[in-house]
Amino acid sequence: MAIKKKKAEKRGTPAWMVTMGDMNNLLLCFFIIMMGDVSTVPQEDFQLMISSLKGSFGVMEGGSSLAKGKLVELGNNMLVLPSTQKGRAVASRIKRAVEAFKPEIEAKKVRLREDERGLIITLTSDAYFEPGNARLRENIKPVLKKVAGIVREIPNYVRIEGHTDNRPNAPPATDGGYETNWELSSARSINVLRFLSEEEDVNPKQLSAVAFGQHRPIDSNDTPEGRAYNRRVDIVILRDKALEKSTKKGVERPLPDEEWR
Repeated sequence: MAIKKKKAEKRGTPAWMVTMGDMNNLLLCFFIIMMGDVSTVPQEDFQLMISSLKGSFGVMEGGSSLAKGKLVELGNNMLVLPSTQKGRAVASRIKRAVEAFKPEIEAKKVRLREDERGLIITLTSDAYFEPGNARLRENIKPVLKKVAGIVREIPNYVRIEGHTDNRPNAPPATDGGYETNWELSSARSINVLRFLSEEEDVNPKQLSAVAFGQHRPIDSNDTPEGRAYNRRVDIVILRDKALEKSTKKGVERPLPDEEWR
């Protein structure tokens, strides 16, 4: 008598678990939308987001995905729908524009990075300033022209931050001396701001200058290499904050704390 072979058992995730997983994901997206601040979302866009859930719970008719349109590319991340759409488009243009900094990056005179604030263009102080001095060297001007070319094309705010290492400055009586690192870092950031505004016609309402002295290091001040990293001017192009016109009569924009609202 022939021996009957047992049917091969099917392996893998049961079909019902796939359906359950889809339903859980849709519920999660639904509650993210419900619990989020939708007051800043245009009504049309909000309706599109809600319509993407229509029919997915088995009690309503309709499709289960966004119709092709301005939100179709945002479906992978519900947390950025659609309030940061403009900001992400600006960030994309910035990334393309900074290709111009490749020679300075290779020479280690400029560093680029991104954090939660936006794009940070770091100018190495040793390459563009004399020690203990805030006067702009001639070789920084072509770099600042590239920065101006980026900023003029976007409405985003730009904050220029001056930083030093922790070594004391030369006495103020000497040529270019400053009493403390606060004054030195402040003078450098202001001189960069003035060049962008006065020489390159960048809108001064987009610009601000701050001084951190030695108190915001990015490396150890115990080594020459670390101190060299800390001596810098950071040009921060804020990601989602842009200059806007006032909607109230008699109220000038930008407001004093516009960038951080």
